[in-house]
Amino acid sequence: MAVLPIITGQDNPVLRKKNAAVPFVSKEIKKLIKDMEDTVNAADGAGLAAPQINQSIRLCLALISGQIVPLINPEIMWRSVEKEILEEGCLSLPKIWRNIERHLGIIIQYTDVKGQPQERKLTGFDARAVQHELDHLDGVLIVDYPELKINKEESKENSVL
Repeated sequence: MAVLPIITGQDNPVLRKKNAAVPFVSKEIKKLIKDMEDTVNAADGAGLAAPQINQSIRLCLALISGQIVPLINPEIMWRSVEKEILEEGCLSLPKIWRNIERHLGIIIQYTDVKGQPQERKLTGFDARAVQHELDHLDGVLIVDYPELKINKEESKENSVL
């Protein structure tokens, strides 16, 4: 497999467009997923979206329950009312950190590597990681969110995505 170059820059047009659905899980998609796994592991990240490696498709990987999980054509079906503000970073925006407000819980639907539909309820860091990666699939970056203040006493820990 291969470690792929990660595209950087908040003005990069590849990172700013809404991405096309993956029509089916082909051998090429499975190889791309393996290469993306190698890439996110080498970068010590908590996720990676296809646009970050110059692929304009709705595919991302996210750290869920300590495992890197491929999400093909993911969609958020439900969002909790409760939100939390935590600091996030991004592999495509080195040295930039933002306090981002995200939903504490979500339900997602996606296709797995076997081409099977899946649905998962996620909370906490898992929900945050997936929301961050899904933003990439819609051309949204952490710098697009307003600067928020965070109460350090109430914050459990910072997030690195």
